[in-house]
Parts: sequence; C-alpha cells; structure tokens
Amino acid sequence: MSFSSKALIGLVLGALSGLAFGEQVAFVGVFGRGFVLLLQMAVLPFVAVSLAVGLGGLNPRGAASLIRHAGGLLLVIWAVTLMLVLASPLAFPDWPAASFFSATLVKEHEPFDFITAYIPSNPFRSLSDGVVPAVVVFSIAFGLALMGSSRKAVLLDTMLGMQDALRRITSAVLRLAPYGIFAIAAEGAGTLDPDRLAGLGVYIATYVSLSILLAFWVLPGLVAAVTPFRYREIAEPARDALVTAFATGSLFIVLPILADRERTLIRERGAGEEAGLQVDVVVPIAFTLAGAGKLLGLVFILYAGWQSGFPISSVDYPKLAGTGLFSSFAGSAVSIPFLLDLFHVPSDMFQLFLLVDSVIGGRFSALTGSTHTFVLAVLGGCGVAGWIVLQPRKLLVWAGTSLVLAIVTLGSIRIGFQWLDRPYAGYSSFVERSFLLPTVPWRDRDDLSDVLPAFSRDTLRRVRERKTLRVGYAADRLPYAFRNAAGELVGFDVEMAHALARDLGVRVDFMRGNVDRLSELLDSGGIDIVMSGLAITPERLERMRLSTPVLYETLAFVTRDYRRESFRERDKLLTTRGLRIAIPERGYDPARIRDLMPEAEIISVASPRVFLRAPEGEFDALVISAEAGSAWTLIYPQFSVTVPQPIVLRVPVGYATALDDQRMADFIDPWIGLKRNDRTIDRLFAYWFEGVESKARKPRWSLVRNVFGWGQGANEQPETSSEPAATPPAPSVP
Repeated sequence: MSFSSKALIGLVLGALSGLAFGEQVAFVGVFGRGFVLLLQMAVLPFVAVSLAVGLGGLNPRGAASLIRHAGGLLLVIWAVTLMLVLASPLAFPDWPAASFFSATLVKEHEPFDFITAYIPSNPFRSLSDGVVPAVVVFSIAFGLALMGSSRKAVLLDTMLGMQDALRRITSAVLRLAPYGIFAIAAEGAGTLDPDRLAGLGVYIATYVSLSILLAFWVLPGLVAAVTPFRYREIAEPARDALVTAFATGSLFIVLPILADRERTLIRERGAGEEAGLQVDVVVPIAFTLAGAGKLLGLVFILYAGWQSGFPISSVDYPKLAGTGLFSSFAGSAVSIPFLLDLFHVPSDMFQLFLLVDSVIGGRFSALTGSTHTFVLAVLGGCGVAGWIVLQPRKLLVWAGTSLVLAIVTLGSIRIGFQWLDRPYAGYSSFVERSFLLPTVPWRDRDDLSDVLPAFSRDTLRRVRERKTLRVGYAADRLPYAFRNAAGELVGFDVEMAHALARDLGVRVDFMRGNVDRLSELLDSGGIDIVMSGLAITPERLERMRLSTPVLYETLAFVTRDYRRESFRERDKLLTTRGLRIAIPERGYDPARIRDLMPEAEIISVASPRVFLRAPEGEFDALVISAEAGSAWTLIYPQFSVTVPQPIVLRVPVGYATALDDQRMADFIDPWIGLKRNDRTIDRLFAYWFEGVESKARKPRWSLVRNVFGWGQGANEQPETSSEPAATPPAPSVP
C-alpha cells in the first residue's frame, strides 16, 4: 500500500472516530500534536541548510537564470490567484447584512513593520524563535556570499551531509504519518462544535472551491501548458505530500518531502545537477513568500466585509491586492487582523477566521500552498534546464478552461445559497435578547402624569423609604434602553438600573420621557436618577449632576451602505458641499458638527427613526455614536456606520441625578467604579453593544452518545428537541 493511501485511510478513520465518539476521543490529540512537533523538529534547520547549499552550489549565471524564470512565473501565479480572490464576491448571495459594534470602528491603525519581520539582526535568535522570514533572508545572504567563495567545496560537502541527515530524520518520522494523521483527524472531528460554524457556509464553500480549483487544475495545468510534463506527471509525485499537508494543516512540515519529490521528477527527465540544485533554493523561498495558499486567505477579508455589513468597494480592490500580497508574507495571523483594520471591517471577525482556519481553512491552505511550492520549483528547474516553451494554443486552452471553471464554481455557489434564502439574523439576534444578569421586581411606566414631587431632597433616604428606585430613561436610546421582541424593557442601562436597585435592596420603576421632562422630575424628586446613555455635555452639566463616565462614545455617521466611503475621511468632509446631515434632538452639539462640516446643512430630527425611515435622498447621513449607530443598523441593515478618520470626537456617557443632591452623587460615582471593577460594565457592554453571547457549553453531539446513549450519566437522557423551530420575525422596528 502506498504512503498516500495509508495517510488517507488514517484521515478517514480518524474523522469517523471523532464523529462516532465525540469528545471522548479528544485525548488522542496528544499523539497528533507530538507527531507534528516531530515533523517540525528538522524543518527549520533543513530550510536554512538547503537555501545555503542550493544558492552556494550555483554559479552566478545559474542564479540569474533561476531568478529570471522562477521569479517571472511567480508573478504569473500571484496574478492568477489574486484574480480569483477578487472574483470571489461573485459567489456571495444578495443577503442583507449588519453587525454589532466592534472596537475596530474606533481604532487608530498602525502599519505593520516589515523591516523587523524580515531583517535578522540576530540570525541565531531568529532560528530559536522560529522566525522563518528572517531565517530565509539570512540563508539567502549566506548562500549568495558562498556562491562566490573559492573555498566553498569543503563547506558545501559538510552541509550536504547535514542536509541528507535532516532529510533522513524527516523520512523516519514520516513513517508514523498514518497514526499521527489519525490522531489529528479524530481530535478535530471529535471536538468541533458545528454550531460555531453557523453562518460561515458561504465563506467555506467559496474558499474550499477556489482552493481545490487552484490545487488540482490551475497550478498543475500551468506547468503542463508551458513544459514537456503532462498533467498526470505533475499530480502524482506530490500526492503523499499533499495528503500530509492537508491532514496536518501545515505546509512547513512537508517541505523536505516536496523537495525530494521535485528533485526526483527533474532528474528523471534528464536535467543537469544545476536544475536539481535550484529545488533546494525555490522550495524554502516559495514557503516564505506569499504563496497561493496564503493569498487565498484574502477571500476572508472580502467575506468579512460582506457578512458584517461593511463591504469592500471595488475601488479598493487594487489596494487590497497590493497590501494583501505583501502583508501575506508575514502569515495570516498577522495579515488578517492588519487588513481587517485597514479596511475598517470589525476585528472580531478575526475570531471566526481563526475558527474556520483551525478546522478547515488551514488544511486547504496547506494543500494549495504545497501545490504552489511544488509547481514553482518544477517551473524553476524547467527554466534552468531550458524546457519552458510558451505555446499559445496550450496556454489559451488552460486559460479558457480555468476561466470557465471559475465562473461555473462561483456562480453555482451564489445560486445555491441564494436559493436557500437565508433569513436575515441581525434583527432577531438583537431584538430577541433578554436580560443577561439577575433582575429585581420592576415596572415600566409610560404615564408620568401622576408622578408627584417628593418632600425629601435626600434621594437615597427617599428610595429606601418607598423601597423603590425610580429610573428615568429616554425613548429611542438603542441599545441602552428599548423593548425587545417580547415587550420587555431591556438594554445596557436597564440592566445597570437593576444592578443598582439590587445593591440598594429595592425594586425599580422605569419612567420614560424626553430629556427635558426627566430633568424637571429630577429637580422635583419625582424620579431618582436618569440612566439612558446620557452624553456628558456642558449644557447638561448646568441642569443636572452627571456621574463619572460609564462609557465613552465616538462620533460617527450612519448612511446607506453604498455611501459609507464618502464619510470616512475628515478632510473631505470639511470641503464637501450640499450635504444634508440629520442630528437627533439633544444629541451632539450642532456647533461641533458645523465645525466638522461647515458646508453642510444641519437638520435636527426628533429621533433616528426619522432619518432611517425617510425616503432615499432626503438626508445624506445621520450623526450618532458608533456604538449606538451599530445597534440601529441591525434593525435597518441597508445602512452602515462609518467613523471619520482621524477620530473627531469622543464623548463620555454617564448617569444624571438632581443638581443639588451631593449625597446621591457621592454614592453613584464609587458605585460605578465597583461595577467596573467586578466587570459588570464589561460584561454588559460585550452583550448589548458587541453582541457577545453568554451560553453554557453543551457536550458535542456524537453517534455513541446521542444515538446509542452510551457514555451518559445515570440520569442523563439523549438530547432531543421538544420545541418547534423558531421563525425569525420580519425586519421591523421594535
């Protein structure tokens, strides 16, 4: 039985074991991780030695030929891969999208430092820390210096011995591959929570399809189109390396295998020693450079923008292609967060990328990267041997077939998901939220006509005597206070009011009114505190006592999706004429907005709803905080939030008490500090603003546990669903 067959059997048996036994087989992951570490043991030394030997063994003419052929063909592969990446949005169906608030919206962006990552000030430290780009740069420099040395023969002979020894280590460890792959697959299938992949079907289908297209047709087909090799001659030698890379999710550990298979393929065709030496150069360089597997990760940036309601404009595609190409040199762990920030896509999408990458994406990336490395080395060897011949007919057939396959693949994904007609989930995920923390007995009072002035000016004493905390709140203050789909009054400040009443040992009455009416009730003692996301402004400081800040809001614009880019740059806003900008009453100071947009018409509106429900063209944008605006876009997904850069204004938000009640103020300020220290504020902010769920983790479904009932406790029953599936409500305003 061939090695690739054994590896495939291990992969399939491992996956089946994980599905059958679930988390009960998670313990075998120890053996899988051990296998990966054993493979990694010799790889970085192999990369360093192979580069030095490969370059040092070449003469200047051979090195120039290698750079000319391999470099030119690498540009072709980059161009083809980037075209597929930028075409990937064709697969995304026309679904409404919006997302909760993300800190990325209000984050200042720092450029990635390529110099530090690629220039090894201490090559030995780079080796010990596993900084592959820096190791490669040093090895290239060492190999180039060795190329011109008159005394290189003895050193090259010694390093060839080291290279052979490292290759033997890898071959010995590779004998354990079927068992290691079994353990990796069993742990992955046994611990994967399918619910966490919900909503990622479009990305997974697009990414996997493009990866398969690149790995099994586009890249090997290019070799067959410009060299004497047939398609099968290219595909078969790399099969075992591709299986291992896919199963382990690592291109790094199969570099020695790829180098060995490529060297054998080139030499069997009768190429000279120089063509074989180039393999030792191209393989590690191809791994370090942005290969097809790494570039394919840019699909996630386009998907994340589409999924979160912040789609990347086609005008920015050249920027994405160029920046993505160079940032991919540093690996996805660095490039993806950097690009999410650069294009103002919520950074918490990176958590989804890590999830998919660890389960599915990393494996297909390694598969595509292995094919890319193999193909580039073969093309480089053929170039040095003089075997590359550009035949227009074969190239046209390859290009035409690739184009047709790409169109059919992306179109099929779009049509398939469009047919599924997934309901928009942003609305329900927001309006169906209920309380995160325990509550006290409470009432919601809309009628304030019977609220009488209080005789006592001591608010705390008054609250304890009536055993009720009266909390005022303003309407249309998402997500601070609003009624959810069940009609409950919920939100960030509503939960903070429950926490305050709980600490005081009283119940709570909520009283709704406009800010002016609530200010009067504070002065008369009719209500005790206003908790409604009040921005701390000089005007309000004259009329009521405001607490220490609970949160900070950032000025932003809400506008229709396709106009989001128009409000991103602060300098452009200063000179743009003819804009009609809506500002909610008692919102930000209109004078501050006029300073930002002196040529715009500022229009006060009673509520954000006036703007959001207005006919298109009546207003250009709404001034609101990024934090609150994100909640409104969940209700109206045709709108997006954009924050002008650099950041214009941050406003503190707090709670209001009566202007002459020092004792209540002295209580509220330290109480807010206590809620910050016990992480109540952080938990509520994550829940109401950022959309973080708080659910107890259930054991993952498995065949033996949920179907046969094996391995359950005495009182534990197989999981069943007794509740009918909920139908999400149609998008409307709560």
